[in-house]
Amino acid sequence: MHNDSGTMSLELSMADLEVKDAMDRARAIISEGGRIDVDLGLSLYKNAPLMQLGELAHSVKRRMHGEKIHFNLNLHVNTTNICVLACRFCAFRKGSKHEDAYHLSVEEYLDRVRPYSESIDEVHSVGGLHPEWTVEHYENLYRAMKKEFPHITIKSLTAVEIKHIAKRTGISIPQTLTRLMNAGLDAIPGGGAEILVDSVRDRICRGKESSLEYLSIHRSAHEVGIPTNCTMLFGTVETLEDRITHLDLLRRLQDDTSGFQCFVPYPFLPDKTRLPEAKIPSAEEVLRTISISRLMLDNIPHLKAYRMNIGDDLASLAILNGADDLDGTVEKEEIMHSAGSSTPLNTGMDGLIRMIESTGQDAVQRNTTYTRFKPHTLKNRSEPKALPVLR
Repeated sequence: MHNDSGTMSLELSMADLEVKDAMDRARAIISEGGRIDVDLGLSLYKNAPLMQLGELAHSVKRRMHGEKIHFNLNLHVNTTNICVLACRFCAFRKGSKHEDAYHLSVEEYLDRVRPYSESIDEVHSVGGLHPEWTVEHYENLYRAMKKEFPHITIKSLTAVEIKHIAKRTGISIPQTLTRLMNAGLDAIPGGGAEILVDSVRDRICRGKESSLEYLSIHRSAHEVGIPTNCTMLFGTVETLEDRITHLDLLRRLQDDTSGFQCFVPYPFLPDKTRLPEAKIPSAEEVLRTISISRLMLDNIPHLKAYRMNIGDDLASLAILNGADDLDGTVEKEEIMHSAGSSTPLNTGMDGLIRMIESTGQDAVQRNTTYTRFKPHTLKNRSEPKALPVLR
């Protein structure tokens, strides 16, 4: 027993030394402005103590943004839940004959925006792959939006939607993007990346764009002048190695184009029927993923704690573990809530500011493209006041 105990202690000591060495190397690389490579990133992801990993990621966030935590005033409007695909993880999609299927006309879409038009500066709009809509539908929609609400930024469409629209219209991806941009599209939200490993995509979203196509479509958007976000859905069937590969592919594209504004990681939200083999991330794993993302994605300026997916409580911890953005007021959201999110939709600006200030950081309202900023505070305010949107 004595020998077994001594061997175990030695093994523990060696493991502890390896973790300490990895953390020391990471700190040195970051302090010198270097890059965490794939092997070191994977080692940290697997073995680094959460508190130390979070502190290191938060130090990188502070170097990039100081004490600022960003948010915006946005509304989610989903154009349709009808989709020609049937991805295994998706709870939002409906077939065209389903009793809950819908597709918004231009006027119905505007009706959803009108009640919020004076209190938002962005509409976030994605949807299913409609079997009939071509680029003309989206051109008409964006032009109508810009005519009635010129102060509202349009952040819309995923890569697979763009691929589908181009195919339905019979034009190239760059032509599609240029026409959409000329009609009023300001930015692309980046959803649909899932995991950029095709063996994983074949299991969870067969028929969507390939990993290379996702990256190529975003490259094309950057080349025509449309800024985009990028995402990662984790906790389905992928490995930690797959997640690190995903992060590395995103930063390689960013090295080439500098077109990504923000990275948005979010865990799979389960139910008993969709993807039963999914490996659901714990709260600790969500924070660990946010931290390693901040360390790996040294060239993507912003990292979002997506409240609609992880909830306000975990989001308030995420902004102490590498995230600098909290999405926004949202007002209305369907996709994550269809998947099981219980995040309230009435947090509002004061609630966001209070959440940020509770962590000792400063709330800063930003626009969609992170080019205009307005600090806000609840400190020394005797009562709530109306706060203006950025125009």
